[in-house]
Amino acid sequence: MSKKTGNCLTLKIKVEPRSSRAGITGPYGDALKVKLTSPPVEGKANKELVEVLAKEFGIHKKDVEIIMGKNSRNKVVRLIGVKGTNERLK
Repeated sequence: MSKKTGNCLTLKIKVEPRSSRAGITGPYGDALKVKLTSPPVEGKANKELVEVLAKEFGIHKKDVEIIMGKNSRNKVVRLIGVKGTNERLK
């Protein structure tokens, strides 16, 4: 689900757009499931995903990068500057 190297954390993400609430719901197979309220149109869901992850991990939005799956519900995301690990990753 995740790989940490130095101050970078790489995560597999399963996105569920158009949900009633946004946030991390927990593990989903080998990925982390994140619900978003935005539709997957014109990058709105990707933008909200970056905002949710930045807030959850206490980093700036510029330190969240979608490295694979920009047009898919299955994504790989790199987080830079993450200290420790988030409880939902365990």
